[in-house]
Amino acid sequence: MDTFIQIFKRMENKPVTFQFISEPSDVNYGGNVHGGSVMKWIDQAGYACATTWSGNYSVTVYVGGIRFYEPIKIGEVVKVEAQVIYTGSSSMHISINVSSRNLKQPKFDKKTHCIIVFVAVDENGKKLPVPKWIPETEEEKQQEQYAIRLMQLRTQIEDEMKPFL
Repeated sequence: MDTFIQIFKRMENKPVTFQFISEPSDVNYGGNVHGGSVMKWIDQAGYACATTWSGNYSVTVYVGGIRFYEPIKIGEVVKVEAQVIYTGSSSMHISINVSSRNLKQPKFDKKTHCIIVFVAVDENGKKLPVPKWIPETEEEKQQEQYAIRLMQLRTQIEDEMKPFL
């Protein structure tokens, strides 16, 4: 049964995609979409991706290196894509890309990128195992290596921060 679930999950590793129009309630003082709104969308898409992959409730344990490339304008169509790029025993590393486009334009432009890590948990908050993600294409292998490099960097940063915790 476990093998069936892994095969099914592997077939289902398509990006989770949210699309919507940014609203005036998302505005910041500069007239663009507030960064906090973008971070909320990232967490929501990441959650949908992680729970789909794991089949369980999942919690955010790390959001790193959010990079805002360009502002998103109010009234633009926003696309948030989330996809598993690495799994540990209970963790899932999700790549998130946020793009937007003017309603009159067909092409989306990348606005934000980050990696978010979720852990599958039971009703008592105890970690649960997740299906293993196995990269097959060259692009997937590169994404996995990217996630591994970021994990190594996080470890170094955490070691540097220990004296200040």
